[in-house]
Amino acid sequence: MAMRFTSLNKYSEWDGSQLESLDANEIMSALSDDLMEFGDLQQAMRYLMQRGIESTDGSYIKGLRDLLRQLKDQRNQRLEQFDMSSVLDDIRKRLNEILEMERETIDEWISQEEAGQQSQKFMDDLLKDLNDPNDAITEAGTSEPDLPDSSADKPQHQDNTGNNNGDGAGPNFSDKVLGDIGKNNKQFIDNLPDNPAGQVQALQKYEFLNTDAQKKFLQLIDDLRKSMTQSFFKDVQNMVNNMSDGDLERMKQMVKDLNEMLVKKIGGEDPGFEDFISKYGDMFGDNPPKSLDELLAQMQQQMAATQSLFNSMSPEQQQQLQELMGNRFGDPDLESELAKLSKELAFLNPRGKRYNFSGDEEIDLQAAMELMGEMQELDALEQQLQKAQYDGKMDSIDADKLQELLGEDAKENLEEMKKMMEILEKAGYVRKDGDKWELTPRGTRTLGQKALGEIYQRLKKQNLGNHAVPEEGRFGERLEDSKPFEYGDPFHLHMPRTIRNALDRDGPGSPVSLQTSDFEIYRSELITETATVLMVDLSWSMALRGSFQSAKKVAMALHNLISSTYPRDSLYVLGFSAFAKEIKAHDLPYLQYDDYLLGTNMQHALILAEKLLGKHQQGTRQVIMITDGEPTAHLENGRPVFAYPPTPATISKTLRAIRRCTTKGITINTFMLDQSYHLKAFVDQMTKINGGRVFYTEPHNLGEYILVDYVQNKKKRLARR
Repeated sequence: MAMRFTSLNKYSEWDGSQLESLDANEIMSALSDDLMEFGDLQQAMRYLMQRGIESTDGSYIKGLRDLLRQLKDQRNQRLEQFDMSSVLDDIRKRLNEILEMERETIDEWISQEEAGQQSQKFMDDLLKDLNDPNDAITEAGTSEPDLPDSSADKPQHQDNTGNNNGDGAGPNFSDKVLGDIGKNNKQFIDNLPDNPAGQVQALQKYEFLNTDAQKKFLQLIDDLRKSMTQSFFKDVQNMVNNMSDGDLERMKQMVKDLNEMLVKKIGGEDPGFEDFISKYGDMFGDNPPKSLDELLAQMQQQMAATQSLFNSMSPEQQQQLQELMGNRFGDPDLESELAKLSKELAFLNPRGKRYNFSGDEEIDLQAAMELMGEMQELDALEQQLQKAQYDGKMDSIDADKLQELLGEDAKENLEEMKKMMEILEKAGYVRKDGDKWELTPRGTRTLGQKALGEIYQRLKKQNLGNHAVPEEGRFGERLEDSKPFEYGDPFHLHMPRTIRNALDRDGPGSPVSLQTSDFEIYRSELITETATVLMVDLSWSMALRGSFQSAKKVAMALHNLISSTYPRDSLYVLGFSAFAKEIKAHDLPYLQYDDYLLGTNMQHALILAEKLLGKHQQGTRQVIMITDGEPTAHLENGRPVFAYPPTPATISKTLRAIRRCTTKGITINTFMLDQSYHLKAFVDQMTKINGGRVFYTEPHNLGEYILVDYVQNKKKRLARR
């Protein structure tokens, strides 16, 4: 009985409403948060494939988690639908039907003999009455009837064909024989064991009276043979139908040769698979195995499915089914070879999984074997999907099997996920470096733009103002107002104002005589050149409190802002935990917190910041520090020393680094993500020394604080003297 259970699939076919094409920008946007969090492009892509992606138009590509949920639903549907105990119930029903048909025929045979006996008794009684003188009619006018002669004391009895039985006495001989056979068979049937296995075993030696019952029993035996064969082989069961003596002998030889191959393989010898498959290839269906390993893998799967069927039953049911499926060929040699094969494969064959079926739908043995095969396929596909979740290798997933079990849309989802990196590569966002993917400069800029855009969105288009400085700009844009010329100023002469000054001095007339005191020049906008060191705390507490991702986004957003809007400015990024290190712009997406290094070494970070800013002698020099804790580490002899609570030595060395920055005109602005008493006390000391500002903020608005402060202090206009 062939059956598939895909009808249980409640997932829709691909209808075009799903995401038909992916946009590179959408993929980058979906990747950004995980990339910001973990600093690993491969990991971010794995997470994206796990959860899927939703387009801006609302269309959606399911991720691996969605496909796994579908597989779970498929498995649960089957578990909630079928009753495995009905496998034996089906065999019982078939046996009961066979036995009922046989009993009806037995009863007919017995009743035929009994009918002959009744007929003979009637004739005997009639003759007895006729020969009894006490019953003779003696009334006047009547005479006694003529009696048969002595040669016909008993009537001739005819058989079923109308012929006399020959002996002239007793019931028909054939009826008697049939009746005896019927009685013997009835006794045999009545004494059959109660369990189906015992009944099948006994009935194999029984001569049926009902030909239809015999046919049904032989079909049952064939089904049991197929099921037993299926427990080892995938396609050999096709040969089991109406197996002749020659087929039986060939199968026995095939199993024997297979056992010999296994012995050779275990012993490290050439098993000779090519000769085996050339001899028996036709027994393995249209697609025979191409290697011994493939054949063994198929056998493992078949044996695991069979074992799962047994495991899903009670111990009593297991025993009955094993007895039913065993010894069905009636050939001790074949059964011995199969037992040997099972033993040889025992170390290779995984133990079958137990499935807790709870449904009430009946299922026969053949369908149950097929169902277990599908359950195995679901399990195998689940393993493929789970593996892909962790290694990101989508090619290891059987797309055809995915379509078969979950529908066309599942396969389409898989194909779309496989295209993601290809789409990013074509857009110029990623490139292959060996067996790994990395961001291109364009990809890095895109992430920075996204981070900056998110911050500006939260600002709700806030107008970023300018502020004045008491210095004149020298290289900025020319303004419409003017000022008296001073030595060293760029000579952007404001001619109308200069002539007016000369006329005011000498009065109207020509020619106009100009003096240096008459010169007025255009005022110019001061565009300050700013060198900034962004110090980002990489300690584990930043990640623990959910601050690290925000700090990383700020770093990328600030880098994007400066490189695109203020190209004359310089930005350096330092990460610090147990020690400090410079982070190049192209490495910002991969920045990670230090979960194995203890310490918040502000001292080392400030020393590096001082060196970097020492390259810039003009313009503004500043440090922007993002942290959630007080200093807990410092350098001694070039090695970090950690202590919590912080030691006086750590505090002292850190404050000394702050004083050095202050003496060189470096401003330190601190953005605090924690408001603990000890951190506030340290920052108070720092601001007293440096004069910088302190901002108490939260991770969600850190970006707004830093970018607004940077822009507001960037452009400055000259004050008129």
